[in-house]
Amino acid sequence: MESQAEAIYFYKAYDPYGCFSNFSPHPIYCDGIHWSTVEHFYQAQKFVTTPDAAIIPVIHSAPTPEAAAALGRSPRYSPRHDWERVKQAVMWQGVLKKFTTHIEIAEILLGTGDAEIIEDSPVDYYWGCGKDKTGYNHLGKLLMKVRQYLRQNSQWKISCIE
Repeated sequence: MESQAEAIYFYKAYDPYGCFSNFSPHPIYCDGIHWSTVEHFYQAQKFVTTPDAAIIPVIHSAPTPEAAAALGRSPRYSPRHDWERVKQAVMWQGVLKKFTTHIEIAEILLGTGDAEIIEDSPVDYYWGCGKDKTGYNHLGKLLMKVRQYLRQNSQWKISCIE
C-alpha cells in the first residue's frame, strides 16, 4: 500500500517552511527592478497602467511586506482592470523568480517531496485555505507547480549561482 505524504502547512515567514510565505525576506529582481519581497512585487503589479500608478514606488519602498500589502489592499487605490485575470500569472512570476534566485529555499521546496503544500491563512480563502480549511489555496498550488518546474528544469540552478 502506498503511503500518502503528509500535508505541509505554512503561514508566517518565521514559522517552519516560512520561506514559502510571500513575506519571507528573499528579494527578487523582476522586470528590471529589485523588490524586497514577493509581496512588494505582487502588490505593486496591481497598479501598473492605472491612474493610481504613483503608488508603485511607495509600495516598492515600503519598509515591510506587511506595509506593502496594506498599501496594495487599500480601497483608496483602484487596481488595474484586468487584475482578476492576471493576478495568478503575476504571482507565478514572483514566486518562480524567488525560488530560482535563492537555491537554499529551492532545496527546501524540493525537499517536500510530493506533499501537499497549504498556506494556512485564517483570513485568506483565495491564496490560502482560510480559517475552516475550505479555501482555494492557490498559493500552495502555485508552490507545488514551482516545485514541479524545478524538478523538470535543471537550468534554474545556474541562475542561482550567477
